[in-house]
Amino acid sequence: MNHAPRIFDRPALMQHRLRARGDDLFLQHLAIDEVQDRLSMVKRSFTSAAVVTGFPDLWAAALPKAHLIADGETLDLKVGAHDLVIHAMGLHWANDPIGQIIQCRRALRPDGLFLALFLGGQTLYQLRAALAQAESRVTGGLSPRVAPMAEIRESGALLQRAGLALPVADNTTSVAHYRDLTHLMHDLRHMGETNALSDRLRHPTRRQVFQTAQTLYRDQFGTKDGLLPATFELICLTGWSPDETQPKPLRPGSARERLADALRTTETKLPD
Repeated sequence: MNHAPRIFDRPALMQHRLRARGDDLFLQHLAIDEVQDRLSMVKRSFTSAAVVTGFPDLWAAALPKAHLIADGETLDLKVGAHDLVIHAMGLHWANDPIGQIIQCRRALRPDGLFLALFLGGQTLYQLRAALAQAESRVTGGLSPRVAPMAEIRESGALLQRAGLALPVADNTTSVAHYRDLTHLMHDLRHMGETNALSDRLRHPTRRQVFQTAQTLYRDQFGTKDGLLPATFELICLTGWSPDETQPKPLRPGSARERLADALRTTETKLPD
């Protein structure tokens, strides 16, 4: 039985995605570009790809031969059925991200490739700071508004915990600029990325909170032109299903040459 905490309200997330607009899904398009770039650098042809996504139409157009899998709590993936599994922009909404990656790893054939792209901890840091300060000033407290997101230093460990080999975690950031806070909120709504936390407020936020947040946002982060920058961090995880043909790390003490000799430098003994 899955005992992962229910941080996210999945029915609410599904409703948000139904309201998303295809022409505003620039984060999904960024992820698609990243996947295509990374696959172009892999010297291998994949014959059975699967994409785990909440936006199947968009990914079907980008990878027409891939099997499309809904990113629910339990993934409809068959064990050992694929040589490539892409988890596309859903891990930051997963109640059990490590469980999601394990399900993907089980679906891979030996030496199959796993790619995951999701929003990282630097995403919307300006908005989070402005809203937290504004709500604290206006109401004297804080409410859950922005989903907790993984930092890149933590993300690579997820691959190892899931049993994937040759793990790599890297990131890229993009900055969009908005006229005002309303413009930003509308864009997030059109992307299906608005608040779906289980503990979110269930009543409208006071207008004064948003007015104060916009002033703080502009004062602390605004550009010279008066625009509001919003950062989006895209983390990419890469790992391979274990296989005997993959390179193995050398055993400790098996080196045949001293590091100091290889670097042509003098070895200095550390004090006791």
